[in-house]
Amino acid sequence: MTVNKFLQFVDTLVFTETNEHLNDLQKNIVQGLLNGESYKEIAEHKDYDEGYIGDLSRKLYKILSKHLKEDINKHNFSWTIERSVNSQLINIVNGNISHCPNNSQDFSQNKNKNFINQCYQNLTLAPEIIKCCAREGEFNILNNWICNQIRLISVLGLSGMGKSYLVKRFIDLNLGQFEVVIWKNLRFSSGLDEVINEVLNIKTSDFLKKSDVCKFFDILKDKKCLIIFDNVEELFISGEFAGQFKPEFCEYQNFFKMMTEIEHQSSLILISQEKCTEMNSLDKELYPVKCLELSGLNNTEILINMGLKEEECWLNLVNLYQGNPVYLQDIAVLIKEFYDGKVSNFLAENQLIISQEVSRMLTLLYNRLSPQEKEVICAINKLNKPVSREELSSYLNLSSLELINSLKSLKSRYLLTQINGNFDVIPVFKEYVINFLNI
Repeated sequence: MTVNKFLQFVDTLVFTETNEHLNDLQKNIVQGLLNGESYKEIAEHKDYDEGYIGDLSRKLYKILSKHLKEDINKHNFSWTIERSVNSQLINIVNGNISHCPNNSQDFSQNKNKNFINQCYQNLTLAPEIIKCCAREGEFNILNNWICNQIRLISVLGLSGMGKSYLVKRFIDLNLGQFEVVIWKNLRFSSGLDEVINEVLNIKTSDFLKKSDVCKFFDILKDKKCLIIFDNVEELFISGEFAGQFKPEFCEYQNFFKMMTEIEHQSSLILISQEKCTEMNSLDKELYPVKCLELSGLNNTEILINMGLKEEECWLNLVNLYQGNPVYLQDIAVLIKEFYDGKVSNFLAENQLIISQEVSRMLTLLYNRLSPQEKEVICAINKLNKPVSREELSSYLNLSSLELINSLKSLKSRYLLTQINGNFDVIPVFKEYVINFLNI
């Protein structure tokens, strides 16, 4: 039995008894028990207390024992659950639950609003949530939009802000609410026909054939589907202004418009570092379209259990790196290794240090900029102060249209801040350009 199928089965049981899905820590515990790990080993992997892991495990045993009507403990856990799956003990349509096989292509034709008989899930390329950032506000917004059947949603922000984790957390907590859930990472899979074919279970590359598109949207009308495209910026041209589709991916433009213009009960979530032009041009009052832009964290929860000392200094560290979770996790490792975990000693350097991993991320972002955007970044850095559009216009040899498009594009990439009409490069990117590019 695959780990995913094992987890789905346990999650289904727990949801039946508690009306709550497994959280990330419970999933890690189940995986650890499946792999024969002790409570101590599971605790060490996840930086938790051994006793706490044991308590959570025993609560799971109690819930599962109640439903399966047999005593489940640490020693028989894996075998009992696997035996239960194999004997199909859980296949009750009108009683409690029905197990949703991960590779099922046969959708139920008779839908009950309070219960999904069969479903299709493809979360192979979705991220595993090890440590979730405190983004309750953003989570509630996303939850509300999807509950209100917003058809096209963009989750936007700099790399490392936790966009994919936020969406995956929503899925983990609401998986049972959808009949079809498909996660596509466009860094590895770029063909729109893959999604069309996966939903239709057809074998054709001509995804724009009218009959196929009609069938696809018929399913979106009949089934409550959730489709996620991660790393949408992979569809856009590097070296041009943000959100410009590569010629070979223009099919996506039509698809995004169709998702908003055709009536259905499903949602498409776009996760990206850049906002596509369709999200700007659509009338948000007329079309069901929403953008959720993730800014940096304003609390220190991300630094808990990372081996750092002097908690009173943590917020200063968070502010220094604009609350970017990935930047903070990376720099925390450096502080623990070279500063004995003392945050005050690191801050005393009075310098925004960029690690090799963060530098790699910023290099990828810099390479996506147009020549005009690079000129604007260079000019602001050399002027070494927030500057107005008029100041930039007199400093640069760019037309008014080129300058406006450059500023708009840089803001769409979340590299510029604008206060009182003046523009400035965000600190981490500014430091990267100065120290790594010598500009």
